[in-house]
Amino acid sequence: MQTQQPAPSGPPSAPRPTDVRAALLGGKTFRSLSEQTLSPKEEKFERARQTTGLFLAPAVAIVFALLPLNLDRTQHLLAAVLLGVIVLWICEPVPIPIGGLIGVAAVVILGVAPAGDVLAPFGSTTIFTFIGAFILAQAMLKHGIAQRLALAVLSLPGVGRSTYRVIIAFGVITCILSAFVSNTATVAMLMPTALGILAVIAEMMQDRGVVKADFDPLRLRVGAALLLMLAYGASVGGLLTPVGSPPNLIGRGLIEEATGTRISFAQWMVIAFPVCLAMFVVLAVVMFLLNKPEIRRIEGVEDYIREHREAQGRMGRAEKNTLIAFGVTVILWLLPAFASLFGGTESAAYIFLDDRLDEGIVAVLGASLLFILPTNWKKREASLTWTDAAKIDWGTIILFGTGIIFGSLLAETGLAETIGTGASENLNITNVVTITVFSAVLAVLISETTSNTASAAVIVPIVIPLCQAMGVDPFVPAMAATFAASFGFMLPVSTPQNAIVYGTGAVPITRMIRTGIVFDILGVLLIVSIVPIMIAVVGLSG
Repeated sequence: MQTQQPAPSGPPSAPRPTDVRAALLGGKTFRSLSEQTLSPKEEKFERARQTTGLFLAPAVAIVFALLPLNLDRTQHLLAAVLLGVIVLWICEPVPIPIGGLIGVAAVVILGVAPAGDVLAPFGSTTIFTFIGAFILAQAMLKHGIAQRLALAVLSLPGVGRSTYRVIIAFGVITCILSAFVSNTATVAMLMPTALGILAVIAEMMQDRGVVKADFDPLRLRVGAALLLMLAYGASVGGLLTPVGSPPNLIGRGLIEEATGTRISFAQWMVIAFPVCLAMFVVLAVVMFLLNKPEIRRIEGVEDYIREHREAQGRMGRAEKNTLIAFGVTVILWLLPAFASLFGGTESAAYIFLDDRLDEGIVAVLGASLLFILPTNWKKREASLTWTDAAKIDWGTIILFGTGIIFGSLLAETGLAETIGTGASENLNITNVVTITVFSAVLAVLISETTSNTASAAVIVPIVIPLCQAMGVDPFVPAMAATFAASFGFMLPVSTPQNAIVYGTGAVPITRMIRTGIVFDILGVLLIVSIVPIMIAVVGLSG
């Protein structure tokens, strides 16, 4: 009888290196603790945060619902549910999309509104924009276009040598595009490239031993800074023109209707430009203070990029088809903006194009081309298969859909108006300065829990009659509210672009909240200090 010899002892095996591209470009989002690489301190914090949220969310909702408040029943219950959902979103005891769905179910079960009315906003154009843009992004990732574009950006003279320059360059590009293309579309277009750049940086950090071999690339500060700059830069750039963001069109129309004074395209840009410029400088400075990249200079990047670009070779048919679909989508997105530049928003051409080239319809139309343009006609192989398309981030789509639902309910139940009028009465708002501050703060707060479009649609109609009742010119407070509606930076549901970058998994919710609350405060300060001066400069103030 043989006895089994013990295995020879030896040094422990080295940790398995992380597959950076799979982690960053594999669509892993809303991960549980077991799916993340955390330090013992981080794991302890995350476990405590999730456990707290599991019990705190229902407790907060139940206690608030039982408080003897002088509120309409539906408003009272909606507020209680929304508070509970916010706790779920912040603490993440369940994946954030599930937290939103729990809230939607609670609203229907508690009788706040019928199920059909509650779920109707899920068919909004924004949802279809997400679906189409995500499918286009999936094709860019699959066929390597994101990596190709990332290396092209890094190869620009001087840019690729510094992570700081890369992040700032992305912010500038995002701001400029967002002034004419929707914020959502801009971020959806650039997000694959940003992930490709992040993959290149992460691989270089891994190769040079800056991080451990088995590190988690989704928890890099440089990744959070890059993607948050992408999202926040779009919000800032969207202020620059009247067509840059839906809140701009809403606020502009309501102000013109109330005052009888037209705000021209040029006047809007003169007012908005200093706000955008100042906020971008603040974004760049504060972003790096709060999310300081692990490395500043990227040594030897030129050789690294040259080798990888040579290895890529020439574009294949699938890449060309993807660019065709992407280009058609971008052109159709831009056509209404170009029409407004040359003929104004009242021109027949702009009205015609804006009515028919809906952002969501254009996105799904462009995505559909990927299933039509062939890579091998004989085998009937298209540029993308449905198996590929089904890998898009449905969780983010659900997340923002629930945000739209709550925004709609805030308006329809009158809860947003109740919050606004109640706050104005209790805070003793009596002059234009306090009204302006109140308007901006309230718009930011509302936009944190719902879309920026809903925030503008709810707050501006409250502000204008409040000003008129007090004999105050509504221009400054209403413009401040309009701008502030786009400055919801804290939560993934605040804006579609926040949801998109959060959906990558590279921006932890705690980091988004910590960074976003600083920008919320600074954004309000910039708006209330700059907007009154610029309105006086262009001669719109009464």
